[in-house]
Amino acid sequence: MDTAVASQGPDAGAALPSRRRLRAEILIVLGLSLGKSGIYAIVKLAERYAAETPVGDQATTINPSRSSIDIFDLIYQVLSITFALVPVALAIYLLGSHGTRATRILGLVGPARAWWKDVGLGAVLAACIGIPGLGVYYLGRAIGQNVHIDTSGLPESWWASTVLLTAAAAAAILEETIVVGYLVTRLEQLKWSLPAILIASALLRGSYHLYQGWPMALGNVAMGLVFAWVFYKRRRLMPLMVAHFLLDFVSFVGPEVVPHEWLVALGLV
Repeated sequence: MDTAVASQGPDAGAALPSRRRLRAEILIVLGLSLGKSGIYAIVKLAERYAAETPVGDQATTINPSRSSIDIFDLIYQVLSITFALVPVALAIYLLGSHGTRATRILGLVGPARAWWKDVGLGAVLAACIGIPGLGVYYLGRAIGQNVHIDTSGLPESWWASTVLLTAAAAAAILEETIVVGYLVTRLEQLKWSLPAILIASALLRGSYHLYQGWPMALGNVAMGLVFAWVFYKRRRLMPLMVAHFLLDFVSFVGPEVVPHEWLVALGLV
């Protein structure tokens, strides 16, 4: 069988499937996960501009309620989060199926000191990206090109905050594993140049945020460039997961615990 040999990254020298099979694998993984989300987001953005209501007057809910019956809403939330992580399992399985452990490829190994450094770097990344990201949201709202984002449509139930916390963690794991860890590794193995790899990863990240408006998508492209570069240089995925989790944690859970009048004053509700 025709094979390709990786020349970069932690699995350098491992025998891999042919480039044709690698390209097919990438399309399948993305088609089952965030590539599919990107296509839907593109169509959704087109629908927003086709609607009579201006984009700036439209809204979207990131964590909607899924049932009017409390217990079934909880069940649906758990199932949704669980099945959203199946593509992560697939990507990890595929990365580790050619002689090198996926945890090593993704940098999910090492002593406690390395993990604490990951947490610290993740917190720094979250701070550096979160504040400009909020500015992009406000700017987009000001020019009428970002929709109003409601980060939680869940009922005021005992499980709501836990589900939001879990959803933030799941989103961090899903996006950083697929968009950065998996895609960057596979594109390296296909001998793509570094600029092309960074741009591909960033554009994928931006694509599935288009439903929020093109300014938010551009902001996520910028975030994607930074995240892909950090992974390329450090070969560790955990800092990106930590940063992503912190960003989503603040946006998902924050409105649940911050006084309502503060949110009104900030223009977030």
